[in-house]
Amino acid sequence: MSIGEVAEHTGLSVHALRFYEKEGILAHEVHRGPGGRRVYTQQDVDWLRMCIMLRMSGMPVPEIRRYTELVRQGDGNELQRLDILKEHQDRVREQMVQLQECLDLITYKVGKYQDYVNSIARKAVGQ
Repeated sequence: MSIGEVAEHTGLSVHALRFYEKEGILAHEVHRGPGGRRVYTQQDVDWLRMCIMLRMSGMPVPEIRRYTELVRQGDGNELQRLDILKEHQDRVREQMVQLQECLDLITYKVGKYQDYVNSIARKAVGQ
């Protein structure tokens, strides 16, 4: 796949794809085709999708890079990979708790405003 096709499949910009490659976030070296153009595999796209999810969930780029480096090294460091993912999982769970608290407050305020707006509308109709 070309860099443009990968951009379409992942939602990343071409610039972001080049950034990810430069930052060492791709699990495998991107092959070059005729003329030096990048040629991506489905495996590259799948890896990028996982990295996008890690990034969207708040994992910093250096931590994704560290995880990627461990994957590149191959077997024997699974415990380190597991530790990285478990720590991130804990952070995401905490974020979810905090977001639920935020959503609960927002839902409460929406309900209060909705009740107020409805009462004004009832009064206007009753006049």
